[in-house]
Amino acid sequence: MPTNNFNINGLSSEQVLISREKYGKNTLNYKRENNVLDDITKLVKEPMIILLFVAALIYLISGNIGDAIFLASAIILVSIISIYQDSRSRNALQKLKKLSQPHCKVIRDGLVAEINSDDLVVGDSLMVEEGTSITADGIIVHSNDFSVNESILTGESLSVFKDKNKEDNLIFTGTTVASGLAIATVTHIGNETKLGKIGKSLESITEEKTPLELQITNFVKTMVISGSFVFILVWVINYFISYNLLDSLLKALTLAMSILPEEIPMAFTSFMAIGAWRLMKMGIVVKQMKTVETLGSATVICTDKTGTITENKMSLAKIYTLNSNRIVAPEAANEDEKQLIKIAMWASEPIPFDAMEIALHQAYIDLQVKDERPNFKLIHEYPLGGKPPMMTHIFENTTGKRIIAAKGAPEALIAISNLTSVEKKEINNAIQTITSKGYRVLGVGDSDFKGTNFPKTQQEFKFNFIGIVAFYDPPKKNINKVFEDFYQAGIAVKIITGDNAATTKAIAEQVAFRGFENSLTGDELMKLSEKELEESVMNTNIFTRMYPEAKLRIINALKAKNQIVAMTGDGVNDGPALKAAHIGIAMGKKGTEIAKQAASLILTEDDLSKMVDAIAMGRRIYTNLKKAIQYIISIHIPIILTVFIPLALGWIYPNILSPVHIIFLELIMGPTCSIIFENEPMEKNTMLQKPRPFTTTFFNWSELTTSIIQGLAITIGTLAIYQYSVYMAYDEALTRTMVFTVLITANIFLTLVNRSFYYSIFTTLKYKNNLVLLIIAITVAITGVLLFVPPLTRFFEFEALTMSQLALSMAIGFISVIWYEFVKMNTRSKNKPIES
Repeated sequence: MPTNNFNINGLSSEQVLISREKYGKNTLNYKRENNVLDDITKLVKEPMIILLFVAALIYLISGNIGDAIFLASAIILVSIISIYQDSRSRNALQKLKKLSQPHCKVIRDGLVAEINSDDLVVGDSLMVEEGTSITADGIIVHSNDFSVNESILTGESLSVFKDKNKEDNLIFTGTTVASGLAIATVTHIGNETKLGKIGKSLESITEEKTPLELQITNFVKTMVISGSFVFILVWVINYFISYNLLDSLLKALTLAMSILPEEIPMAFTSFMAIGAWRLMKMGIVVKQMKTVETLGSATVICTDKTGTITENKMSLAKIYTLNSNRIVAPEAANEDEKQLIKIAMWASEPIPFDAMEIALHQAYIDLQVKDERPNFKLIHEYPLGGKPPMMTHIFENTTGKRIIAAKGAPEALIAISNLTSVEKKEINNAIQTITSKGYRVLGVGDSDFKGTNFPKTQQEFKFNFIGIVAFYDPPKKNINKVFEDFYQAGIAVKIITGDNAATTKAIAEQVAFRGFENSLTGDELMKLSEKELEESVMNTNIFTRMYPEAKLRIINALKAKNQIVAMTGDGVNDGPALKAAHIGIAMGKKGTEIAKQAASLILTEDDLSKMVDAIAMGRRIYTNLKKAIQYIISIHIPIILTVFIPLALGWIYPNILSPVHIIFLELIMGPTCSIIFENEPMEKNTMLQKPRPFTTTFFNWSELTTSIIQGLAITIGTLAIYQYSVYMAYDEALTRTMVFTVLITANIFLTLVNRSFYYSIFTTLKYKNNLVLLIIAITVAITGVLLFVPPLTRFFEFEALTMSQLALSMAIGFISVIWYEFVKMNTRSKNKPIES
């Protein structure tokens, strides 16, 4: 933590506890979180629960007490499964919320500490600095060139300058620090803050549904409407045939149950929530659930250089002064060169948090005999600004001695210093020599301005150009592999940095970055027309000397070319681009609160390799969800048709399946799609494929066709065994048992076959998913009990099968599914490179 140089002790640990006891925690409490009672209320409105309840009631009225009790038990079991899934999703989201809550700095017991914003108390000394979000209301007691963006409260986009001596000396929750630093005594927290009192309005904000959510919702609605129509039709037809109201209603309910795909919304919700939880365990905090869906589609990654490609472990490596005209290491510095380091330190923040400024403070301590920092007070500050950027600090001691120090892009200092053409040439030669080796450079200058009426902008000072300080930030050891993984996955990588072209090119070349030869600066980019820019962003991979407007133009131009853009960032100036990107990625350690707020993902370890994992997870979740839904569609078709066709065509046994059989099949299918498929590992060719277009329809025709054909093939199997049983003059119970056995067998093998639509069943059996064996074993065991334990066999209106009847039913179930392995074999033969 930075040193406390403000002579502010803050609260003691005991005072913190007393204040928390009196005023509570710093949380906004409005919207009540969903709980188990809410889940039960939601369940009561579910179509499947309503149908089960009506069916149970009909059985009860008609005297079938056993069937009524079974369906009532099924309602309880379905409810328990649904509540468990909801609670599992909710717990995953709660963990994410805790991990993504904002942090803040306070002074307590005389030391600066970083705490969760929830733990702030009234009376705390809250330290806020550029790029942070203010997390409590307070009164400023100390500030340096401090300005705040209060648009969330006032709607005014311009920043407001504040200090303790102004009438406006208050800070408010939810506002953001635009520049400088301040320390404020906390006066209000939680619901008592200004934002808290108007926070009710925030509850009305609802997140828009993603294309995938809309497609799934529309698909389920279509099925529900279709089911309702068929339900009414079948009820009417049966009633006019039998004139038995309850019996015809029961037949219609059976069909309606078979049509409802209630597993699909449950699968979608649990896949997204558990996927976000899995990402969290990998060190990736997902702030917006829709990001999980988008991840697998990313086509471009826009990344910063410092701290993302490099270690962000800046060390002062080289120094150059105009007087000595030599490039040396800091250890070999003469007096002029030590003075350069000293001025560079004064141009840095008094409490350094930037890696380069920390290195300058450390170099000053190492080289100076006497530490003069406690004797000087910062009296005026010009924050980082301009194109290219620079910053200026003005310090003064008690005797009136003044230091005016500036640092920034060398071009910025050169432009406002009195330099001869020879001196400019010498400086540029030095810069070229230093940057060609991958060093990051800053120009340093000072001014001898007199008086107290400081210029409006720092560029109005007359500066003396002193020299260059150069830092080395080594590339991360794993970055070569990270880039290679992105390239293999068909994802383009672009570097967007505020650093100069020579340094960026040198680092890019060291890490085998593709396209390091060509670059574009922010100024060059801003001169391009929209059409020229769209072509440029596709062909250029390095963008240097970038500022917020330029970064935003890059993101928008890539989006205009139908790219799905992921953008990494950590600073205030990254906020607009992070917000505009499809996937905004903030750095958890060095990222500002502004960046974290704008982003949809936070990398807790600032490690870009996590994005490879995140994209792989996104592709895995999407693929597994698609497998689950294709499975649901495939297995629903034979259930629907096996119920409907004998009924509609007036076959000898029209009620071959009743509600108790349908609900049993539903209880098997639910866990299969939500548990087995969610837990499936990523297939080995997943990260070798190109990103799927984000515009791709989830239920595209070719995949729907596959599911429909698979479903029809199983239907042929069930109806074939039905007709075989009739031909053999078997009674209704035996026919029902054989049909049911075919359905169960087909369900088991469909689960195994559809684990991959490319690799063979022999390959997928090696996948690590212990739940497959468990669910199948439970299914087989329960089916065996139903078929061979007499009381249950009678209850389900089954009949014990002979070994030959059982073998025939299982064989037909197996054949009705296994044919798809030949389709996969044909696919693999056409795409042999993917297999390798």
